[in-house]
Amino acid sequence: MTATNTFLYQRGHPYFASLGGGLEEWGAQELHSVGATEIKAGYRGFHFQASPAVLYRMLYTSRLFSRVIAPLTQFDCHSPKYLHRRAYDLPWEDVMRLDQTFAVQAVTVHSAMHHSRYAALSLKDAIVDRFRDRTGQRPNVDPKTPDVSLHLYIERNQAVISLDLAGGSLHRRGYRMDAIEAPMQETVAAGMVAASGWDGSRKLVDPFCGSGTILCEAWMRACRIPAGYLRSSLGLFQLPDFDPKLWAQMKAEQDGGIRCPPGLELIGSDIDSAAIRAARSNLARLPEGQRVKVEVADFTKLKGWSDAVIVTNPPYGIRLGKPDAAEQLLKAFGDFLKQRCAGSQAYVFYGDETLVKKLGLKPSQKWAVRNGGLDGRLCGYDLFAGAARPNR
Repeated sequence: MTATNTFLYQRGHPYFASLGGGLEEWGAQELHSVGATEIKAGYRGFHFQASPAVLYRMLYTSRLFSRVIAPLTQFDCHSPKYLHRRAYDLPWEDVMRLDQTFAVQAVTVHSAMHHSRYAALSLKDAIVDRFRDRTGQRPNVDPKTPDVSLHLYIERNQAVISLDLAGGSLHRRGYRMDAIEAPMQETVAAGMVAASGWDGSRKLVDPFCGSGTILCEAWMRACRIPAGYLRSSLGLFQLPDFDPKLWAQMKAEQDGGIRCPPGLELIGSDIDSAAIRAARSNLARLPEGQRVKVEVADFTKLKGWSDAVIVTNPPYGIRLGKPDAAEQLLKAFGDFLKQRCAGSQAYVFYGDETLVKKLGLKPSQKWAVRNGGLDGRLCGYDLFAGAARPNR
């Protein structure tokens, strides 16, 4: 156990949580719902304060945030030499063990140290040198699957060294063991469900379900299954003042709230039989997930739905191989929605914003949302009976 106030996060409990672009509205709501305070927007995320109980709950239940970091120290930094000296002085033995691997991710903005890789190397060397000087041995670096992930951010010569409390992106829930090409990120799928306002009272449908990511996220939301339910480890456990009893208590409370309503109805389909096999396998890893109905089907052969929430990510460019195929598919899907889904609402994610007009419907809502490295668009549609509303 380290001394109180040794690290920056122990003074006032400040943290930073990052999330994909376009999810800010629901991310702020999520932070408020778990009890975070002093919530302020930052670059692709939010600064906030949280007691240990709130922080633990946020890390275990967050559906939208990808990373949460705890600042260890902050200082003026104009040179690699000074960075090494300040980093060397930190009690790294309180944060990681000699037998654990670590990795450093660095970002530099408008600073004298303008090479992020060099900055990361300076921090790495400081940690290694401290362990070597004290033990005669050094920890190993593992850039792909480290036991401890560290972040270095230098902006206008102000450096902040932080510990990644997720220990890897929180979007990796643990249920997606099987996937098809170009799957949607879990956090984006969760954001789509949140944007739809779906509360489980009506059926939710995904006619292009792929390996079932949207269905899994919707099922977890409706059944109150914590997003971290299947995760076995977190970087949080590396904090020197981590409280395992408090964590176990919080986890028991959250797991005890899991409820899958008997009338809950989710339906998925896809023309790819391999995708449906993957969806069934992934859903089966969730409590009662086998109740979700998924089948191999071409959407043009389906009867449609008059009172449902349709949340989907139709294939496009990358997944179909060529843009014109995506345009033809979207035109057919737009006709399907107009002719067979009157009385429903549809929320459609486009990986390419130029495809929005190809559906032939005018969105009632629109959000810019990033999925991985792609700038996409999420559009909401009210599907009225009678004449279709033309896209203009």
